[in-house]
Amino acid sequence: MKGMENYLPEGYRTGSAENRAYISSPSGLLRAMETGAICEAPAVMCDSDDYSLRVDLGGVVGIIRREDVSLTGVGEEVKNIAVITRVGRAVSFVVQRVDMTATPPVAYLSRRAAQEMCMKNYISDLIPGDIIPAKVTHLERFGAFVDIGCGVTSLLPVDAISVSRISHPRERMPVSSRIHVVVRGIDGLGRISVTHRELCGTWEENAAMFSPGQTVAGIVRSVESYGIFVELTPNLTGLAEPHDDVTVGGSAAVYIKSIVPERMKVKLAVVGAYRGELLRDVSPPRYFIDTETVSHIDSWRYSPACCDRVIETVF
Repeated sequence: MKGMENYLPEGYRTGSAENRAYISSPSGLLRAMETGAICEAPAVMCDSDDYSLRVDLGGVVGIIRREDVSLTGVGEEVKNIAVITRVGRAVSFVVQRVDMTATPPVAYLSRRAAQEMCMKNYISDLIPGDIIPAKVTHLERFGAFVDIGCGVTSLLPVDAISVSRISHPRERMPVSSRIHVVVRGIDGLGRISVTHRELCGTWEENAAMFSPGQTVAGIVRSVESYGIFVELTPNLTGLAEPHDDVTVGGSAAVYIKSIVPERMKVKLAVVGAYRGELLRDVSPPRYFIDTETVSHIDSWRYSPACCDRVIETVF
């Protein structure tokens, strides 16, 4: 996608040769200032007097003044917590001025300006269906906040993370996870809402990984009077007959009795249940869309063509 490589989430530039060349010397910082390049370095301290951020630039003192820490709405001030929570993390910035007369030299930086450039040149051009990189920055029960470019955040609602229902985003993705998301919508203020489940495969794609007669590991997602819903993959859940000693969130070994595409059903039998023992760790999501070559989808149909029930997303 045009411009994406210039406005990546914070943390993506750290370690790159280009970024190191910019931030490793006064001459590099001056070159970054002249070209308007977006750079990145860790914030190492928040000053107690004026809430400015100190950024690690080696032999140069990097300063981001409080008003330049974050993009805010018209008339809004940067909150203290927005500054404090940057400490220990990589921050994007543009170089505004380098004072070579100071000892050591001092570089004045602006994260807000980098975010303004990101909004103007990248995020404002996004449309529903665009697939973009993101980084998980914060988790709440209702969803995950993700950085979609230079620290600009978007909300990934918990019900948009996967088809299989979860009680908390941490069951899918820890903080700092690098993922991809799909732009779901854009409101009148230019705020982006995103989704993730469309990248994790259709019912048929997930069901194709299993066969009747197999015994596999799953996670108990719901216990009802008529049966137990067991997650086999983030986008595939089967129904097992009632069984004692299972707990929601616990692990289970299940025997696959049948797979019925016409009804989107996977029938299971619980072989064993395990309290407090995870059979599957939280791992990077498996995508069924090549995010390296596909940057946009117009629609996504989860349900098989042979199934009367239609579950789909139209962007």
